[in-house]
Amino acid sequence: MCVVEEPLDVIAIERTGVYKGLYHVLHGAISPVDGILPQDLRIRELIQRVQREPVQEVILATNPTLEGEATAEYIARQLRTHPVRLTRLARGLPMGGDLEYADEVTLSRALQGRSEWHQ
Repeated sequence: MCVVEEPLDVIAIERTGVYKGLYHVLHGAISPVDGILPQDLRIRELIQRVQREPVQEVILATNPTLEGEATAEYIARQLRTHPVRLTRLARGLPMGGDLEYADEVTLSRALQGRSEWHQ
């Protein structure tokens, strides 16, 4: 099950043609500054779906923002006791980008999330 913040995120993932599974839309991200708390999102419904449906993996596909990261962390903590594989979308450098223009956080995440080279 792929967890996204907004309905338009589903369309973006569908356009890739790579993922063929269930989605769960949160309708936002945790942002205490903006008054958005976990109970304001569809996190409770996500937990119920994971308990009810035969879900093997939950892909945390929230945005790579402070709010998206906080939301992914919160959901991961809530699902730790469930027998489900938790994964996060890879983060890093965009195609066509130059290393010299990448910020330190993006570049460090790209290095940490590197994978085997498959030709």
